[in-house]
Amino acid sequence: MIQTQQQLTHFLSSIETETHLAIDTEFKRIDTFYPILCLVQIATQHTAECIDILAIEDLEPLFDKLYQPECVWIVHSARQDIEALYYLSKRLPIQLFDTQIAAHFLNHPAQISYQNLTEVLQGIVLDKAYTRLDWTTRPLPEEAIEYALDDVRYLIKNYAQLKDQLTTENKLNWLMQDGSDLANINLYSPNLEQAWQKIKGLSRLPKSSHQKAAQLAAWRESQAIERNKPRKWIMSDDQLIDHSLNKAKMSDQEKTHFDEFLSQQTQLVQTRIQIDTHQVPSKSEKQQKNELQKLIKKIAVQYNLDETIIANGKTLMKFIRGDQSVSFLTGWRHHILKEELENAKQS
Repeated sequence: MIQTQQQLTHFLSSIETETHLAIDTEFKRIDTFYPILCLVQIATQHTAECIDILAIEDLEPLFDKLYQPECVWIVHSARQDIEALYYLSKRLPIQLFDTQIAAHFLNHPAQISYQNLTEVLQGIVLDKAYTRLDWTTRPLPEEAIEYALDDVRYLIKNYAQLKDQLTTENKLNWLMQDGSDLANINLYSPNLEQAWQKIKGLSRLPKSSHQKAAQLAAWRESQAIERNKPRKWIMSDDQLIDHSLNKAKMSDQEKTHFDEFLSQQTQLVQTRIQIDTHQVPSKSEKQQKNELQKLIKKIAVQYNLDETIIANGKTLMKFIRGDQSVSFLTGWRHHILKEELENAKQS
């Protein structure tokens, strides 16, 4: 395991010309808002190493390598890895090949795990013994380091097989488009005005309570960020709902903090919760949804795709209710759907 600046410099020198890197991370996120990045594992066709992030003071040389424009990240279920690295580097990958998404394009289950995919593609059964390990532990057991390295050792092989099949089916560009969507800074930058979307149970609130819920959610988010604590440690969703309904009262200290926060965040006066997607569909909406699902299923069969990778039921309902930001109105999805969508409008 790489634990010194000198070792990191030597490793980065050894992979200087490599452009395709299999990457995984191990982090802890139990009692903090931000993930505590502990390890970064990197593999090429010739080598695999664990980098002890907690032991190395200057990580800029590592980030300079990872975020080169020509560097392709090969990651399985990349979003949390991107996020954990982003909070330290403040950078996002330029090119990304997510093997979980790639597998879905090829009709493997949508959320297939790295272990299951590796077993299917390589016939290798990987150990799961250290899934819940506290990765801040030092020294790490040798078996845990090997477990972490296994998470990248087979990524290159998985990538090669998936890429070949995607290329054969003319889907590689689609996969890379979806990868670029994961490198959207809005996914990783806290947004106080959209914090209400993190609340479970919004459908229990009458419209008269929406604004207060949005304000409470924004305040909770700001407190979680400032104190680096999980949202639920500041205020649980159930507590937030109760406060929005005036069924519970804040402590004097909380009320003071909340009022000060609102006085500084005047834009929150205009914040509105949009929970129409939680409302029960009308008869007409159900009919439209069924027709769209038939259309998408037809296209999915034509392109040998799982229909949910084009659009799921929630996305369709957003579209029916006027949301023009849904994923199938841009990129490769729109390209394969646009003719059918136009025909559906005219019929």
